[in-house]
Amino acid sequence: MSKDSGIEFQAGVFLVDKPVGLTSFSVVSRVRRVLGIKKVGHAGTLDPFATGLLIVCAGRPATKLISRFMEGEKEYLATLCLGVATETFDTEGEITKRRSVGRLSENEIEKCLGRFRGLQLQVPPQYSALKHKGKPLYYYARRGIEVKKEPRKIDISLLERIDGKYGLSGEQAELKLRVVCSKGTYIRTLASDIGEDLGCGAHLTALRRTKSGCFSIENSLTMDDFSAGDARERFLKKMFTVEEVCKLLQ
Repeated sequence: MSKDSGIEFQAGVFLVDKPVGLTSFSVVSRVRRVLGIKKVGHAGTLDPFATGLLIVCAGRPATKLISRFMEGEKEYLATLCLGVATETFDTEGEITKRRSVGRLSENEIEKCLGRFRGLQLQVPPQYSALKHKGKPLYYYARRGIEVKKEPRKIDISLLERIDGKYGLSGEQAELKLRVVCSKGTYIRTLASDIGEDLGCGAHLTALRRTKSGCFSIENSLTMDDFSAGDARERFLKKMFTVEEVCKLLQ
């Protein structure tokens, strides 16, 4: 196979920097249009309000690798609003509770984060795409039906502040974190759990995925590439061949 735009496209892996507002499925649809190929899938959903790295596989030889891409660790930059809890644990849901942050010392915040590092059990959020009897959990949640899922094992290998070392106070406060975690970790749930541990509640206001397995956000395709007159050529220049990714996965 060649990356020359004159050669018929067969299969490849593309890194896309997803913007706010687009669903992961919408990105897949746009890739289909640019490449003129039906067999396209992504390795790990990003919520519409989230941004960052989306691994998109096009062509059957590439889509067969999706499950292997899903296994890798993920890195996220997360922004939490302390003092406000929502039903979805992010900005999409209704506010369920407001509690003053009060005064949190740097030491109290660090001790809290320490309790969420390492191997642990996490309960998937009610508003998620996780399936129950063939339907996503959000299908039931939107109808007021509570479905209890068993806690799942996750591993948070790194959890650190990226907004400096100082205390927080007031009715609301912002906390910015870098998270490196195993597959299946819900950052929305982590945000909510951190808020509860701090005693003030919290929800996720921004989320950006910067790494997934052996891939990082650098040199990803942007929406400018999608809309350019030479979009297909740009895609093929930044494409990873199946042979290349197989070597990276070894």
